[in-house]
Amino acid sequence: MVLVRWFGHACFEIVTSDGLSLVIDPHDGRSIGIKPPQTHADIVLITHDHFDHNAYSVVAKPEAEVIHMFVGEREVRGVRIRGVEAYHDTVKGKRRGRVVLYRIEVEGLSFVHLGDLGHVPEEEQASKLKPIDVLFIPVGGTFTIDASDAWKTIDVLTPRVVIPMHYWIPGLNLPLRPVDDFISKAPSTWRVERIDRNYIELKREALPD
Repeated sequence: MVLVRWFGHACFEIVTSDGLSLVIDPHDGRSIGIKPPQTHADIVLITHDHFDHNAYSVVAKPEAEVIHMFVGEREVRGVRIRGVEAYHDTVKGKRRGRVVLYRIEVEGLSFVHLGDLGHVPEEEQASKLKPIDVLFIPVGGTFTIDASDAWKTIDVLTPRVVIPMHYWIPGLNLPLRPVDDFISKAPSTWRVERIDRNYIELKREALPD
């Protein structure tokens, strides 16, 4: 069983059954008006070098492996990681630069984190990310894809489970749209489940088809 914990914005922690902690896109909390992540990571992934995604020192253990905008494939402590280059905007990065989309394989589950993706992925990018069990996708717009493009992205990537991120929550001082904009556009083929806590436990065999 794998534990997934959300620390607000785009920061997620994946914890394996033996306690290995992998954190993606940590923020420092204070800079964006919310609580900082409270954990100690063995592996930290950074999708791009913006202040609300690259505060690795907040979560990294002294001996942690910090992987910064890595494109390619590698294995770290039994976790398979693939980084795929993409863009923070719709003009090939000319406005906001590039981002790295990460595919993470651990304990038979595949996770994909889209960072601050600013466009619907091209087929070549999508093919490097599939198949996807769990997709972390930005939905709040302004700096990333918005709710409509998020659903277009989901159609391209065909994940089994979608976890939205990078949307407005109370206290956040960034001009993002709330998650309800995204949920309201959900196709009838998707079942929406709201969870009143910041974590979920996952087993591959228990995921929807």
